[in-house]
Amino acid sequence: MLKVYLSGEIHTDWREQITAGAAGLDLVFSGPVTDHAASDDCGVALLGAEADKFWHDRKGAQINAIRTRKGISDADVVVVRFGAQYKQWNAAFDAGFAAALGKSLIILHEPDHAHALKEVDAAALAVAETPAQVVGILRYVLDGTLSA
Repeated sequence: MLKVYLSGEIHTDWREQITAGAAGLDLVFSGPVTDHAASDDCGVALLGAEADKFWHDRKGAQINAIRTRKGISDADVVVVRFGAQYKQWNAAFDAGFAAALGKSLIILHEPDHAHALKEVDAAALAVAETPAQVVGILRYVLDGTLSA
C-alpha cells in the first residue's frame, strides 16, 4: 500500500479527482483539514479565544502544523497543489518539508505558474499539470502500467 498525502489549495476539487481516478489502486490518501473555517479556527476552538487576530491565526497555524508534519512524515508520496487563484504559502512550506525529509514529491500546478515555482518544481520528482497526470504517475509507481 502506498500512502499519499495531498497538500495545497482547498478551493477546487483536485483531491476528489485524484481519489476518484485512483479508485481500485492500493493507495491510502490523507491531507490537511479542508474545511476552511475549521482549519482557521482550530486553535481558538481547542485552546481558547484570542482578541488579537494575529494570535488567533497563530494558534490555528501551529495546531495545523502538527497535523501536516505528521501526515507528510507518514507519507510515501506527497502531492502539493498550487492553485491559480490564491497564494498558498503553506503549500510551499509543505513542499520544502517533504523534500527535506526525502519524500517522493509531486508538484501540481498550471503551466502559467512554471516560472514562479521553478525552485519548488526543482525539488520535485515530477511536476504535473492535471490531477489525471498525478493518477497516471501513481498507477505507474504501483504497477508499472501506463494506462487505466
